Amino acid sequence: MTSEAAEGRGRSPRRRLFWPAVAAMVAFAILMALGTWQVERLQWKLQLIERVEQRPGLPPVDLPPAGDWPRMTEEQWDYRPVTVTGRFLPGEAYYYLSLGKPKGLHAGPGYFVYAPFEVEGGGVVMVNRGFVPEPMRQPETRPESAAPQGTVTLAGLWRRDERGGMLTFGADSATGIWFVREAPKMAASLGVTGVEVAPFTIDLAARHTPPGGLPQAGETIMSFTNNHLQYAVTWYGLGAALIVVFIVFVRGERRNARD
Repeated sequence: MTSEAAEGRGRSPRRRLFWPAVAAMVAFAILMALGTWQVERLQWKLQLIERVEQRPGLPPVDLPPAGDWPRMTEEQWDYRPVTVTGRFLPGEAYYYLSLGKPKGLHAGPGYFVYAPFEVEGGGVVMVNRGFVPEPMRQPETRPESAAPQGTVTLAGLWRRDERGGMLTFGADSATGIWFVREAPKMAASLGVTGVEVAPFTIDLAARHTPPGGLPQAGETIMSFTNNHLQYAVTWYGLGAALIVVFIVFVRGERRNARD
């Protein structure tokens, strides 16, 4: 028997179990935290699905004035039909996505076309005019797609802003392509400065599709995957399995100590 083995056999069961117990407790805490996080995400997703199912059918309301915009929360307004009067400003920004279940003719990889809209009474809102397929991003590739001129009244759905994470691609300033919907930054990239920019966007209703058929309005995405319950059960199940494995390990160690 080597000296290391002899030393290990000579230690008390409690000393031999100390570091495995610490490692098991840390792993169990991590698994429980992951399971709890998924439960919280499940509650958020259920609230989101409820908003999607109920709010788009509500009667539209006038968009509040710019002074109220910072106090408009996602919980109260997301997917709420609104109307707004003003005029389109020059420029477009392009939000990349793949449209899987279109309400119109076009689907697949492409872009939501966002344009700055100057609201009567003050402020600018970034408006999602609709979807264009990837090869038709540039306005010259889609005839009769220009935004209407002059003062118009628009109807659409209020949409929350997004925030990018560590793994999110940054915007391409050369092409105006965005991977995260960040309205104030989009507006700034189009030269909109010195004015209040809404921290949300508006997805136009389908009736605002131009005569040329693009951008294809009314394509707000309203279907979401909801696997958070399965994920929570998985993490909690792994925590329970860890407890069982550790109990078996402790019994084995005690049996070895008796032998």
